[in-house]
Amino acid sequence: MSLRIALCAGETSGDQLGAGLIDELRARFPDAEFAGIGGDAMRAAGMETWFDASELAVMGLAEVLAHLPRLLKLRKTFRQRVLEWQPDVFIGIDAPDFNLGVERWLKQRGVRTVHDVSPSVWAWRENRAAKIGASADRVLCLFPMEPPIYARHGVDAVFIGHPLADAIPLQPDRDGARMALGEALDAPLLALLPGSRLGEITRMLPTFLQAARLLQADVPGLRVLVPAANAQCRAAIDALIGDSPALRVLDGEAQAAMIASDVVLLASGTAALEAMLCKRPMVIGHRISGLTYAIVKAFGLLKSTHVSLPNVLAGETLVPELLQDDCTPANLHAALLRWFRDADAVAALQPTFLAMHQSLRRDASARAADAVAGLLATPA
Repeated sequence: MSLRIALCAGETSGDQLGAGLIDELRARFPDAEFAGIGGDAMRAAGMETWFDASELAVMGLAEVLAHLPRLLKLRKTFRQRVLEWQPDVFIGIDAPDFNLGVERWLKQRGVRTVHDVSPSVWAWRENRAAKIGASADRVLCLFPMEPPIYARHGVDAVFIGHPLADAIPLQPDRDGARMALGEALDAPLLALLPGSRLGEITRMLPTFLQAARLLQADVPGLRVLVPAANAQCRAAIDALIGDSPALRVLDGEAQAAMIASDVVLLASGTAALEAMLCKRPMVIGHRISGLTYAIVKAFGLLKSTHVSLPNVLAGETLVPELLQDDCTPANLHAALLRWFRDADAVAALQPTFLAMHQSLRRDASARAADAVAGLLATPA
């Protein structure tokens, strides 16, 4: 019987990681079968999807509670189907609230498990590392500060680098991106990314749009690009934007929009890392639900000084983070305007961004596939 590899990815970023991993695993195991939960990219890579990745795209404690009955039913159905399929390994890609429970259940029943993309143990309760080890036989880490944390808890963890660092050129072509998007080479350009989840878009986009309108008064001729991650996001964005000739919604093309831009305004997450790799100055604006924020504050759950990856990796505040009550149109506008007016500050970011990019460029999908292959080669 051919090798069977089950995978589960949530949301767009996990789907992209999964597709790269499938390609590399297929190069090592040409006859392997792939099945599980994924999106368009993983389907295009040849995986049979039993459920779509979008079903897991829920963010925040309060939001998860609202969807909990559905998610629990989905997890029960999915893990039983995986077990009946009898895979040689199960790979959970990100989505730790969903995947770690599936991994633990499968591991207890003799299935080898890998967790691809370590949860942020550097930011939230380091002692989770031991619990993650109870779920995953091997943890794949995208950032270099993570494996030493797992080592302290006796967990097998491997730094593989970040696939985005492999995919994005060290020196992105701004003019080429503008020409590809049909934007003028000399116009000031803001990329506006409110998130890839519908909840984020409805919560963040109105504030971002108000900030962009304030900025247009100070930056003559400003163009604003708003990439939509998928058709659902596009519909939500279109409903909020109205008619604005200087604002353009794109289907996908978030990376091209960032490379083409002068400055990026975004919600925290993978997009902040992507903007850093694109060598663009950015402003982070983010709010979570009031209930989620109250829980985080009451229990002291956030351990890291910073929330955005550029600042976390640098260990200092390179780019502004405007969170919760600080995330107002006026504050976002002031932070954005500084990047448009202070060319020296923008230039000062470049060597630091480049060094961080090089540290993460490790051929991540190949390293991940090697780590999975290495686990399969060891005695059960």
